[in-house]
Amino acid sequence: MSTSEQTPQDEISLKELIERVRIWFAYLLSRWKVIVLAGFIGGALGLTYSFITKPIYIATLSYVVEDEKAGGGLGGVLGLASSFGFDLGGSGGSIFSGSNLTELFKSRKMVEQTLLTPVIVNDKTISLAEMYIQNVKWRKSWVNKQKLASIQFLPNTNRNYFTRTHDSILGAIYYDLSKNSLSVAQKDKKIGIVSIEMKSTSELFAKYFCEALAQQVGQFYVTTKSKKARMNMAILQRQTDSIRGELNSAITGVAVANDNTFNLNPALNVKRSPSARRQVDVQANTAILTELVKQTELAKVTLRRETPLIQVIDRPILPLKKERFGKVSGILVGSFLSAILTILYLVVRRFIKEM
Repeated sequence: MSTSEQTPQDEISLKELIERVRIWFAYLLSRWKVIVLAGFIGGALGLTYSFITKPIYIATLSYVVEDEKAGGGLGGVLGLASSFGFDLGGSGGSIFSGSNLTELFKSRKMVEQTLLTPVIVNDKTISLAEMYIQNVKWRKSWVNKQKLASIQFLPNTNRNYFTRTHDSILGAIYYDLSKNSLSVAQKDKKIGIVSIEMKSTSELFAKYFCEALAQQVGQFYVTTKSKKARMNMAILQRQTDSIRGELNSAITGVAVANDNTFNLNPALNVKRSPSARRQVDVQANTAILTELVKQTELAKVTLRRETPLIQVIDRPILPLKKERFGKVSGILVGSFLSAILTILYLVVRRFIKEM
């Protein structure tokens, strides 16, 4: 087929397309009252939705970790190199390095322990888990369920005493918070400031949970980081106390032996041997105790050096930042969606009739 034959067909096809668009436009224009009415109804529904939707409160807490052990020596060199954009590694050995620490905040263990933290609500001390259940009004649906009606989450309860039902409820709370409410992020790898953000329809729950989670993770982090140094210091302290007891006993033994040989005939030297033996014990225990005291003091210095400092920079302060589906947004979104759906309905209905 030649080009001269194709051109008229193309022109006819384009004309038909324009004509069809014009027909559809005229059809929709003739139904403008229906479309406008649908938009008005959608706007009213959107406005109603903005009134009944609860606002979302956002609690934000930022902190920084100062680890003296990692701050000097090779750690300082690596930090300096990192500031110039060079990655020399060296930080992979710590279980709390980089994103590991931020993921610790979202771990199930930390979140569940935080949920058992006591808070005061309406002059009553309850756990954060109980506060969450009250906010989402689960107990209303548990009234007719015997297994759930008696479930309680008391503050600071030992996790080992929980039943399978307790675990299921805590698991449901954890998954909801970790997926929809809780976020932990480090804005920049070169900046050690980490931000925790908690969203909730309850302003107090968002604030309390954010602060309790930071405290819970902080305690776990400090305890774990300094665990070896703390164990070493405890062993040295026990040895020191034991040797001090032996030394006191030896000193008492020397005094008793001296009392027994008071005004003793100088020719009876055998009677003086117990005193001499106890004196040797005193000297030996004194030397051992001196060294242990020195090692214990060094262990205390090491413990202080290896215990990181978690410094909270900003805490959530009431009133919290609030996100809400606005009235204007509700009207605009509702009207737009209703109008679009109505147009699609009219187009589909006419298309089916023409088939």
